[in-house]
Amino acid sequence: MTENSEKSCSKPPNGSSLNEDNARDRPDSEALNLPSFVAGSGGLDRLVNTARGYARAAASDNTLKAYAKDWAHFARWCRMKGAEPLPPSPEMIGLYLADLASGAGPSPALSVSTIDRRLSGLAWNYAQRGFALDRKNRHIATVLAGIKRRHARPPVQKEAIMAEDILAMVATLPFDLRGLRDRAILLLGYTGGLRRSEIVSLDVHKDDTPDSGGWIEIFDNGALLTLNAKTGWREVEIGRGSKDQTCPVHALEQWLHFAKIDFGPVFVGTSRDGKRALETRLNDKHVARLIKRTVLDAGIRSNLPEKDRLAQFSGHSLRAGLASSAEVDERYVQKQLGHASAEMTRRYQRRRDRFRVNLTKAAGL
Repeated sequence: MTENSEKSCSKPPNGSSLNEDNARDRPDSEALNLPSFVAGSGGLDRLVNTARGYARAAASDNTLKAYAKDWAHFARWCRMKGAEPLPPSPEMIGLYLADLASGAGPSPALSVSTIDRRLSGLAWNYAQRGFALDRKNRHIATVLAGIKRRHARPPVQKEAIMAEDILAMVATLPFDLRGLRDRAILLLGYTGGLRRSEIVSLDVHKDDTPDSGGWIEIFDNGALLTLNAKTGWREVEIGRGSKDQTCPVHALEQWLHFAKIDFGPVFVGTSRDGKRALETRLNDKHVARLIKRTVLDAGIRSNLPEKDRLAQFSGHSLRAGLASSAEVDERYVQKQLGHASAEMTRRYQRRRDRFRVNLTKAAGL
């Protein structure tokens, strides 16, 4: 790294001290202000607050939390090296990526996918602070390419929950209010191929709450979920099952009826005695904990130690389970999961006939 690059990283151009309280070191919701050449007014000030609200809604809460942690880690790393995170220095970022990959410090080496995500977080944070980070800069691109070449591994996939597994899991749940709720969560998440954030973001009706991620409509033949997903609004149809004990729509109706929920979030907490539904929306972490707990209670993969069993299952196990279990045309599974490509859907299929289409024979060999 050159002497000039070290200076640009450690001192701002005007020589003033940059710290975490500096306006340029704050995210977009704080940085949005009227241009200096525009006279302020009540109407314009209100629009600034409105614009800040829209800026906060540009990404999900989980994404924003991850980006905030990415920035905090990088800023702390820079200052431990005697540098400042602003303005961006491609040389320092290249060294940072190398440090993440090598595991030379007290922290273990990170996976390639995590490092790539960290870099995306830095790019987003720089953009919110008025700087452009060029990921194609040779100091960044060549280091990242070397990391991928040396350390890249196939992604570690979570275990799929198959049809027999989900039946065993829901069978462990009691028929009190919590059991009704958790049964509806598991069956709806499984048959809908839903992300855990999509499950808990559902409202009873459209526009019931400001933080709604979608709503439900129940018909004679099934339920229609309208979701505000990563790729935009999409509809998920969930048909009724062959019997009430395993029907996701029946489970949803039972929960809504006995919890007396007719407005607001579909899935909420319950009182300590489990006899009353509260108004507070469930956190998506509840879905992950529910899956892990019922996997243990149902004795799934009981040949493995408990620690390994817990590590193999997560919220994605529901989506992978639907993709692996549903014996239908692949395009229907792709639509249900909301994937833009069939290739992404195939990544979720843990059990499938990979040689169903034999191009070797089709070519005449």
